Amino acid sequence: MVKLERQILETLKAGEPLVLATILSQAGSTPRTAGTRMAVKKDGSIFGTIGGGKVEAEVMRTAVEVLETDRTSVAFFDLTSADAAQEMDMICGGRLSVLMEPIRPTADAVSLYTVVVDCLTAGRKGRMVARLGTGETPPDRIARCLITDDGEVRGDFAPSDELAGALKQSAGDRTPSIIEVAGSRYLVEPCFVPGTVYLFGAGHVSQQVAKLARMVDFRVVVLDDRAEFANRDRFPDAAETHVISDFNSAFDGLAIDADSFLVILSRGHAHDRTVLEGALRTDAGYVGMIGSRKKRDAIYKKLLSEGFTQADIDRVHSPIGLNIGAETPEEIGVSIVAELIQERAES
Repeated sequence: MVKLERQILETLKAGEPLVLATILSQAGSTPRTAGTRMAVKKDGSIFGTIGGGKVEAEVMRTAVEVLETDRTSVAFFDLTSADAAQEMDMICGGRLSVLMEPIRPTADAVSLYTVVVDCLTAGRKGRMVARLGTGETPPDRIARCLITDDGEVRGDFAPSDELAGALKQSAGDRTPSIIEVAGSRYLVEPCFVPGTVYLFGAGHVSQQVAKLARMVDFRVVVLDDRAEFANRDRFPDAAETHVISDFNSAFDGLAIDADSFLVILSRGHAHDRTVLEGALRTDAGYVGMIGSRKKRDAIYKKLLSEGFTQADIDRVHSPIGLNIGAETPEEIGVSIVAELIQERAES
């Protein structure tokens, strides 16, 4: 999510308008699901995707008209008939509606997306709420606000008590939804980075994991006890780099939760065991450790003797990564990030 928001912000800061295309609803077999977004610039270039093919091409064509009229519209696509599917060059057979929203480079728009990017970069969670109006036809100009989980409200409007109550009931939802409150419809989009990857160890494999994880929208935090390794020059894609005093204190100050992916890639057996002990005391959704089965089994045996349970051990992915025969740091990075993607999709 943060990649798209950054590109929107950069475009607005450059003084360029754009059209934000969001799939409002979908039924049946369609290329992407509700809430999927892409942005179309005035020159026709795009970032993000709603599935490719001629549906996307039609949205791009319509975006030019939306910018010219400066009015929000909704495009409908029906791929259920053989003729329609053939015309659209799609193998799908569903229906979808796409919200086409012009966003002008105003100070308010820049301010809103600056806050959104800052929140995503810092790992803060919230929801973007767009007021769609009272009927099926959206207003010419859509009002938006960002409501963070820690109580900050920024944007074109503040939620009424009724809307705040409805949003409270949907707290924790991970997918976009449309709700109706007092006769008005609202598009509610969860605003969060889908998982923070904590890399314990800043060696060559970590460099590759950080780069690839960032490409697929993970937030990345790197920790090591060596300043010459854990730094911005080596990890330009990381949201944070931390030089820790030692691995015993590696978890101090970290906000580990079910959306956290702990990847243990330290430079030695003893450090790996230390980090794994700390990791198993957290609520992390994923814990993975690099190394051979022999090393892994030795660490497991030691942890079991210290009071950890077999259920604790069963949480650990080790050897880490999907088994694709990886050998180089780059290949190992691919195998690890592929496993992270798989775990995120199944959570």
